Amino acid sequence: MASNLIDRMNYYREFKEWYLIIREDFNFNYQKDRDSRDYLSIVLKNKTDAWNLEQILSSFKDVMQQKNLIVIYGCGPSLETTVKALLNIEGKNFFNNCLNLAADGASVLLREKGIHIDGIFSDLDGITKKEFEVTNFMIIHAHGDNMDKLKYFTLELLKFKKIIGTTQVEPLENIINPGGFTDGDRILYFLRPLLKPFHKIILIGMDFKKVVGKYSKLDMVKDQEGSPMKQKKLQYAVELIKWLKNKIINEIYFVNSEFITKEFKYASINEFLEFSKL
Repeated sequence: MASNLIDRMNYYREFKEWYLIIREDFNFNYQKDRDSRDYLSIVLKNKTDAWNLEQILSSFKDVMQQKNLIVIYGCGPSLETTVKALLNIEGKNFFNNCLNLAADGASVLLREKGIHIDGIFSDLDGITKKEFEVTNFMIIHAHGDNMDKLKYFTLELLKFKKIIGTTQVEPLENIINPGGFTDGDRILYFLRPLLKPFHKIILIGMDFKKVVGKYSKLDMVKDQEGSPMKQKKLQYAVELIKWLKNKIINEIYFVNSEFITKEFKYASINEFLEFSKL
């Protein structure tokens, strides 16, 4: 039977309605989602006896409780300019005061800039094997379109100690379903049961516009307009964040991003720096 923290992280029953809507809209293959989940589950079962999901979740929770500011980095076009500005104003030490969580390819930029990464949330299509070397936690998502990536990174998945597997279908004893859809909004859903009232959530590079950042995919060399499917995924992410923000008491700020909806809070870089010192 799943232990307490694992139970708290699973929101499949609550999120199932969203999953069914998304699956139908994108014509996702349910069986392929299950197959990828099962493959990742087998990989995790083949890790050493030292790997224990409950202990890793507890360790993540402990690290999280040590920081007031949780900064989530997405791959939008404002990511690079915002990170560069913060480095120029405050230097690298500023980031040590934050819990730095990267959505997929955003971790590549953070690695290149020498910024400490506490956790990477990835379906493996925007990172390299180097990212496994620069973070404390890897939260790997299995879905119907990334079986090839799971196989490509199998050795890294086996070797990495603090790895957590997620799925968008029914959870297993060693795979959780915290809800969420894209790598970015899925971070928020993962954090939901672990948040304390003192946590402030900062979103950097979470732009959700037509233009996607060059760190979204490894083969991109510049920002470009996203495909119709990509744009639709981003719109779902916006709706999912709206839905989630009404279920948590924590403030969520989009930093240095263009206006999306009046339901979100926005802050300039200077405003962010001001309240980060409180």
